[in-house]
Amino acid sequence: MPPNTDTVLYEKRDRVAWITLNRPEAMNALNPEISLGIKEGIDEATADDDVLVVVLIGNGGRAFCAGMDLKWRAQEDAAGGTDMSGDDVGPGTGLDAVGQCPKPGIAAIDGYALAGGMQLSNRCDMRIATRKSRFGMPEARRALAAVGVEDTPELFTTAGEAAWILLTGGHMTAERAYQNGLVQVLVEDRDELIQAAEDLAGEVKLCAPLAIRAIKETLRTKRNMPAPNPGQTELDKLSELTAEVKEVNNNSEDRLEGPLAFAEKRDPNWKNR
Repeated sequence: MPPNTDTVLYEKRDRVAWITLNRPEAMNALNPEISLGIKEGIDEATADDDVLVVVLIGNGGRAFCAGMDLKWRAQEDAAGGTDMSGDDVGPGTGLDAVGQCPKPGIAAIDGYALAGGMQLSNRCDMRIATRKSRFGMPEARRALAAVGVEDTPELFTTAGEAAWILLTGGHMTAERAYQNGLVQVLVEDRDELIQAAEDLAGEVKLCAPLAIRAIKETLRTKRNMPAPNPGQTELDKLSELTAEVKEVNNNSEDRLEGPLAFAEKRDPNWKNR
């Protein structure tokens, strides 16, 4: 079922699930309520076969997401709850859900994407940002070690850029993020942001859903792939780990429909089976 909270809004239109972080007074910062809402939204989109793409966006115009709610964290610390890994529902709950979603995710960023907010955008597959947007990983300035920091460096063209944003806590402009490949589409304002998200989702929807799922699973597996067995190449290991999801696509009706539609010079009719 959709999120049961006012801090996360869920809407489906044209086979796209729009998950909106709706805590603008706190710059959409992550606390247990909003994190659980994100997870519930992702779960709803995952279970709905009619949904082909997920878009995450923040309300308010100041921030996509400013990261963990430090006021909530301070209250937890004062109560003795200093072990964040022990929280049943914590700021990482929404991040994990987005990262594990089998459907393509687009982050539509208007404003700050900081700390866990930047990581939330990183867990999506593609990012669109307005020119005023800023990215940052300022955890070290608050004596915090970034959770899931391993999924940040790979999004930059050089290790130096990743080290800069992690070790200085500085803010990266949207233009710099675009030049580095972190952002795929750069727009002027929120109206253009929403239109660009709809356009990008439309491009994804042209592709066969099962093929997209296999590709996404392969990319995710490659990022987190365990060491190959003795005598096994990395490519062989990757093929082994993704064999099942690829087999589902290769044995599907859609796999036959793609070449047939091309030969008949018509648009394919994907059935997601």
